[in-house]
Amino acid sequence: MLARSYLRASTDEQDATRARDQVERFAAEHGLVIAGTYVENESGAKLARPELFRLLADSRPGDVLLIEQVDRLSRLTTADWQRLRSELDARQVRVVALDLPTSWMLTAPGDDFTARMFAAVNSMMLDVLAAVARKDYEDRRRRQAQGQAKAKAEGKYKGRAENTARNDGIAAMLRSGASWSTIQAATGCSRATVAKIAKRGTGEA
Repeated sequence: MLARSYLRASTDEQDATRARDQVERFAAEHGLVIAGTYVENESGAKLARPELFRLLADSRPGDVLLIEQVDRLSRLTTADWQRLRSELDARQVRVVALDLPTSWMLTAPGDDFTARMFAAVNSMMLDVLAAVARKDYEDRRRRQAQGQAKAKAEGKYKGRAENTARNDGIAAMLRSGASWSTIQAATGCSRATVAKIAKRGTGEA
């Protein structure tokens, strides 16, 4: 059975590949062959994620989308989660998450009735965990906003510190003529970060 692993982190400063070894061990233990690994530094609250949709485009009916946790796939609003679920269902891609044991059964052979039963249970659990992940995201954002508001009122808030060493390196690579893809691969940053630094160099920022 073919699987495509999806590794996501929210920011450039986080290591999206942190769970790669754990995901690959799980695949080996459950007889899954990883046909591709898709790494992305984007918020799970965004539906527009290039690597996720490249994975879906590469998938064939019956393939497994393998993730460490459900929140790696979705911290989406209800409407966006339904859009993503519709895409998964249309492509007949099965989601298997290491933190969702009911999904593990989708990797095991079985009769049609058993397969449909586990698919239905897993679908329900996916919806529940996606809703929990969204609530956790909203709660953290609210607490963060409250903390920032308090810090601003006390004159202590300075915003997120820029990773100047990394950004200086990106600027140097741009000046040397390196492609954006090469820079992304070398630094692990997003295309948006490269674009922002490129604009600075042209005076557009």
